[in-house]
Amino acid sequence: MHISEFDYDLPQELIAQYPVQRRDQSRLFIVDRATGKFTHGRFDDIVSLLRTGDALVVNDAQVKPVRLTGLAAEKPVDVLLVKRCAKNRYFIKVKPGKKVRPGAVITFANGTYRAICRESSEAFAQKMKLIEFQQDQDIEDHLNDIGMMPLPPYIKRPPEKEDHHRYQTVYARAPGAIAAPTAGLHFTQEILSACAAMKVEQISVTLDVGLGTFEPMKVETITDHVMHSEHYHLSPSSAQRIESVRDRGGRIWAVGTTACRVLETCGRIEPGRLAMRPGEGDTDIFIYPPYAFKAVDVLVTNFHFPRTTLLMLICAFAGKELIMRAYAEAVRLKYRFYSYGDCMVIL
Repeated sequence: MHISEFDYDLPQELIAQYPVQRRDQSRLFIVDRATGKFTHGRFDDIVSLLRTGDALVVNDAQVKPVRLTGLAAEKPVDVLLVKRCAKNRYFIKVKPGKKVRPGAVITFANGTYRAICRESSEAFAQKMKLIEFQQDQDIEDHLNDIGMMPLPPYIKRPPEKEDHHRYQTVYARAPGAIAAPTAGLHFTQEILSACAAMKVEQISVTLDVGLGTFEPMKVETITDHVMHSEHYHLSPSSAQRIESVRDRGGRIWAVGTTACRVLETCGRIEPGRLAMRPGEGDTDIFIYPPYAFKAVDVLVTNFHFPRTTLLMLICAFAGKELIMRAYAEAVRLKYRFYSYGDCMVIL
């Protein structure tokens, strides 16, 4: 299968630069796999699509404010703390990178915090650099004061104060992600309460969304692609609850491709039932047509970049022809795309 089969044209003006005023007022594009029909509404209509006994499986990863601005050789640099290696030691992406070589000093917050770039073959192999902060206190305790939210590169503006709240789901609990599980950004506490009143369960899993989610595919044949890995956690309690939902005939709604990746990593079909394997680790699951889903019955997702693994995942779930037709319709109707954009539910 060729990457060009997952391409589409997207006008730049449809890439959302800000969220809508209220989370649940995004537009909702509903795809019915059984009929091939499309319907349109508002995100708070999602409650009417749920049934008693269903479960919303959400990714509770919390985005940390890991984007910092500093000075190196008295010149401004933009630093993204990608991976914590130990207390005050991080693999980073930095722009411009030429200013930060081993031995270079970066200062932050008008010199209050100081970091030194260290030699690291491991960081170099991953096209990153290693820095070490030079104070006794853990820099993690100060990120809320000095850091900004790591907005995706297609949002062409600096992070603002409101992004600390809006680029975070209302159910975020597990710090570790450097990108938001964006399908969940539409949910409000009011919607979750309405779901609970219908006896729809909310079940949490964790996938620490990393830089790989933004990496372009650099191969022409998709089977040649080496998938990035992300750390996940599925508790025994969540695993048991997911199994129980399917056992009693309820549908498992994956809120986002990240929750989907955890479910499909941990799920397996045993004779007559779904079994979930709890635990944690790194998953590099690559889902593309004609993948057979084990654990996901309904998928809630934002609109994704062309020629990406995320678009391939939803094509595997709903069929490539149907999804590419849906995306053409979304462009025609001027839906808002990507992280701060509108939402799709695939039934």
